[in-house]
Amino acid sequence: MTDGYGITSVDELEVAQLAGAARWAGIRRHFDIRSFGVNVWAGAEAGNDVIGEHHERDSGHEELYVVLSGKATFTLDGETVDGTPGTIVFVRDPSVTRRAVADEPETRILAVGAKRDEVFEPSAWERSAPAFGFFATGEYDKAAEALESALAENPDDPGVLYNLACAESMLGRKTDALGHLRRSAEQSQRHREFARTDTDFDPIRDEPEFAEIVG
Repeated sequence: MTDGYGITSVDELEVAQLAGAARWAGIRRHFDIRSFGVNVWAGAEAGNDVIGEHHERDSGHEELYVVLSGKATFTLDGETVDGTPGTIVFVRDPSVTRRAVADEPETRILAVGAKRDEVFEPSAWERSAPAFGFFATGEYDKAAEALESALAENPDDPGVLYNLACAESMLGRKTDALGHLRRSAEQSQRHREFARTDTDFDPIRDEPEFAEIVG
C-alpha cells in the first residue's frame, strides 16, 4: 500500500469464523478508512446468515449492501427481496430491521455504512473483530490478547467486555471472566441475554456469580 492508494483482495482479508457463522473481510480496518465503514461478509453454505438480523438505531448508520457472488434473500422489516450478483440494497432508515441469508454456497455481500452528515466512527462490533478468527481456531489466548488491546482503547464498550469474558472463560480465568461479564451485563441487557445460552460460558456456568449476573 502506498500513500496514495492500496490494493488487496477479499480472499486475502477474510478471517476464519465459527461453523455456520458468516466469514468477515475487514476492508475498513485494512485500509484504515476513516470516512465510512466497509466490509465483506460471506456465507459458506446455503442457509447461513450472511448479514445477521440487526438494526442500526444505536449507530444511526445508513447502510448499502451489494451482492458480489452467490444468491441471498434479504428481509427488510418483514419484506423479502431476492439478491443476485449485482443487486444493491440501500437501507436509509437506521430503525429498519435487516437480514440476509445465503441461498447458495459462498454468497458474498459488500456492506458499506456511515451516519449521514457526521464524522464516521467505527461500530462497536468492529472493535472486537480482530479476535473473532482466534475464536474459530480455538486460540483463546490470542483472542484475549486482541480484546485486551481493544478494551484499553474502549474501556466501557459492552461488546468488547463480553467477548473478552468469553475468551477468559474458555481459558479458565474465572475471576476475570466473571468481572468483565458483569461490567458488560450492567451496561447491556442484550449481552446479559446472550450469556444465558452462550456455550463459551459453559466453564463458568455453575458459578453462583454467573447466575447472579445473567439473572
